[in-house]
Amino acid sequence: MPLSRWSSTDLATEAIGRGIVAAISASTVGRILAEDVLKPWQYQSWVFIRDPDFAAKAARVLDLYQRVFDGTPLPDDEYVISSDEKTSIQARCRCHPTLPPGTARMMRVNHEYDRGGSVAYLAA
Repeated sequence: MPLSRWSSTDLATEAIGRGIVAAISASTVGRILAEDVLKPWQYQSWVFIRDPDFAAKAARVLDLYQRVFDGTPLPDDEYVISSDEKTSIQARCRCHPTLPPGTARMMRVNHEYDRGGSVAYLAA
């Protein structure tokens, strides 16, 4: 498992287990990591929205998550059922390279990718 998936408690336990330190608390490990300049376990992602009608489309979906349809709250006996085609279960290649972390900058990952073919999976 990558170190980025370890908690401060996991890292403290590992440091003691390897004999790096006799004792160290998880909060001390967290402070040490927070003070370091490079933070390779952190990353920032972004998505470029290209659809000029995105806000209107998103608002309708977000309203449904709040149980509102056309400005009217849904009655208690009405439900919102959501389904989605999961086409991202496939081999894919990112369109833009991941940028490594640097001084005062997290790693940056763009979510845009080229599809290499897939099998559709429907979930609800």
